[in-house]
Amino acid sequence: MTLDEMYMRRCFQLAECGKGHAAPNPMVGAVIVCDGEIIGEGYHRKCGGPHAEVNAVASVVDKSKLSRSTMYVSLEPCAHWGKTPPCAELIIKHRIPKVVICNVDPFPKVDGRGVQMLQDAGVEVKTGVLADEGWHLNRRFFTFHSQRRPYIILKWAESADGFIAGKNGAPIKISTPETMRYVHKMRSEESGILVGTQTALNDNPSLTVRHWSGENPTRILLDRNLIVPASNKCFSSDAETIVVTEKADNGIYQSNVKVATLPFDTNGVQMEALMKCLYESNIQSLIVEGGAKTLQAFINAGIWDEARVERNPRLLIKEGVSAPRFVSNWDRTEEIDGNLITYYRNRK
Repeated sequence: MTLDEMYMRRCFQLAECGKGHAAPNPMVGAVIVCDGEIIGEGYHRKCGGPHAEVNAVASVVDKSKLSRSTMYVSLEPCAHWGKTPPCAELIIKHRIPKVVICNVDPFPKVDGRGVQMLQDAGVEVKTGVLADEGWHLNRRFFTFHSQRRPYIILKWAESADGFIAGKNGAPIKISTPETMRYVHKMRSEESGILVGTQTALNDNPSLTVRHWSGENPTRILLDRNLIVPASNKCFSSDAETIVVTEKADNGIYQSNVKVATLPFDTNGVQMEALMKCLYESNIQSLIVEGGAKTLQAFINAGIWDEARVERNPRLLIKEGVSAPRFVSNWDRTEEIDGNLITYYRNRK
């Protein structure tokens, strides 16, 4: 491992501290090194707050050392005014002579402009250090801006014999208290959560974070004919909800519910229109929780990035609603409270 890689990995560790709070901004960490010693560190704590570079510079006790230091940062410093001033200008102001960057920022207002601003000011810039690891860290942000759609995670729980619900869609308790906490932690880390009509009718889910500390995701309900009653828990005031339908808004929902009228076909909502709607609604990452038909529609369309499948090895249902089927290489499996969580990636 080179020194550049060592310090960049420390940037990644710091960046992870902003998980669940930085979005829709990326997670970013910054480290300042002088004479082989880390003299400053910072990360982007919360959207709208100071960026990682600002917090790193602020943490340096002896600012005179900055003019002979190297800054390591996991994402290209911004070059535009947003909710905060440009970080590239801050680096130039403090005469930091060298900046090592993991990934260039694909956000249109940055996208190489930060690097160019630094280089024009005489700063030595190195990019691409551990670029693949940096991409994985901010895969939600990069997917959203490069593909103009959310980063999509499919999630379901199934029995040992491959069913996600009982006969006629009757709910079955597959998860344990510990895996339920895992699911709610997962919800707190993503910006949206989506279910179809039948899941809303059969399970009446709240789709909120209750067994973990964090923000509730925006709920997206696919309800082609507006048959889910307004009393359903997914319309509660705990979070915003977007109802995707082909009908006109019937005016029965409260103010936290928005209606998006999109085209449907025999397979359900048209995926291209749905992705455009979610992109324009700033849903940067999305958990698809069901049901089987909805999950299979995303699989068949090839529009997914990860799948997280919980399996209860002690439970046999024998008949009911079969789990979705797909072909993919698994990444890893972990055990939580006796249930197995298997992680897959869509290796397109």
